[in-house]
Amino acid sequence: MSVLIKGGRIVTAADDYIADILIEGETITLIGASLDIAADKVIDAHGKYVLPGCIDPHTHLDMPFGGTTTIDDVESGQIAAAFGGTTCHVDFCIQPQGLTFAESLAMWREKAAGKQAIDMGYHIAVTDLSAPGALDELATLPEQGVTSYKLFMAYKGALMVDDETLFKTMEVAAATGALVMVHAENGDAIDVLVKKALAAGNTAPVFHARTRPPETEGEATNRAIQLAHVAGAPLYVVHVSCKESVEPIAIARDKGWNVWGETCTQYFFIDETFLERPNFEGAKYVYTPPPRAKANQDVLWDAVRTNVLSAISTDHCAFRWDTQKSLGADDFSKIPNGGPGIENRLQMIHEFGVRTGKITLNRMVELLATNPAKLFGLYPRKGTLAVGSDADIVIFDPEKQVTISASTQHSKTDYNLFEGTTVTGSPDTVLLRGNVLVENDTFVATPGVGTFISRAKFGEQLHR
Repeated sequence: MSVLIKGGRIVTAADDYIADILIEGETITLIGASLDIAADKVIDAHGKYVLPGCIDPHTHLDMPFGGTTTIDDVESGQIAAAFGGTTCHVDFCIQPQGLTFAESLAMWREKAAGKQAIDMGYHIAVTDLSAPGALDELATLPEQGVTSYKLFMAYKGALMVDDETLFKTMEVAAATGALVMVHAENGDAIDVLVKKALAAGNTAPVFHARTRPPETEGEATNRAIQLAHVAGAPLYVVHVSCKESVEPIAIARDKGWNVWGETCTQYFFIDETFLERPNFEGAKYVYTPPPRAKANQDVLWDAVRTNVLSAISTDHCAFRWDTQKSLGADDFSKIPNGGPGIENRLQMIHEFGVRTGKITLNRMVELLATNPAKLFGLYPRKGTLAVGSDADIVIFDPEKQVTISASTQHSKTDYNLFEGTTVTGSPDTVLLRGNVLVENDTFVATPGVGTFISRAKFGEQLHR
């Protein structure tokens, strides 16, 4: 099938111009002004932005955690992503204790089988290197298209690894062309603070934040940076939330070290006072790292503007408030950590980043599409609009007004972090490899259209 997108304002990380785009099969085959070519489907994009499909490098679909499982499976999570203009994401395959990496990946691939509405890849989350040959097996994953290793420096007794495991994984990454990702918090110190709070009878949601002070994030971020430098491994710090974590990343980047950082949509808008909301509503905002003091929001906007931070993800890790977050009704440490957001990233960053002048349209595309594609081995197949690239395209109406609400979202969770926020600008039509996914506020494709993407090694490019 051929598709001709007419008259749109094409915006990439580097360019901004009016042109037509011809799609044949799954790829972009021609870009030019006033193309006089017949096509099976013509989309009028006059007055609208034509953007590369967004890439979310940080999601958790169908993930067991905290005695329950995230409410969005691959199908519901990816449909929500599509409505938000995200056409590809990289999810976390969490290695269960005692399983090999191959067994873990097979388990995650089975969860996605036949359900994929957009394209996806996997990061491998390393939790257990005790089995003979574990490091050797880990070293084979980049050749299989799994080119990033995630390690948790928090969640003691569950996902947290020690520094030996962290460093050994970094050494493997340096040798195999993988990117190391870290959840940077000092899990040992946090564990002490949590136990002290509970012993004092402090059980409310706000103590989730008070037992995870920003210094614990800053210390772990710096520790990971120094260890990665010794190992010679590239490092990507996930969900940066505060000045204490931004600062060591800025220092490392000023030195020319191979360090990158992301933040998440929610950290620009939600502060620690949200956790104090009565009637257990504060539990909606229990995610990790926690919401910080409001002053950090300006720090983060400045960091994404100046490229101290290189990407904005969602860390979509959705639980229901009334049946899952309530597991911690009498103990904040039992509230499942995570929040939704996969559907609203583009809307929120456009409204409060671009429309307020904090960042440019080009920088928005860079943060939401191009940089994630480059860092995670998807570029230039994805993350840009160019001849030969996948026809992953968002036709974005900059005048479309939407009020964000749980009542209209496509995630299975029962709340929205940005409830009641009105934005001007929203996706109108979304295509994945030339297939129309979203049109007229309806998902028009069949789940199964998405596929697994084998990603290139760090620093290499991915072509069809």
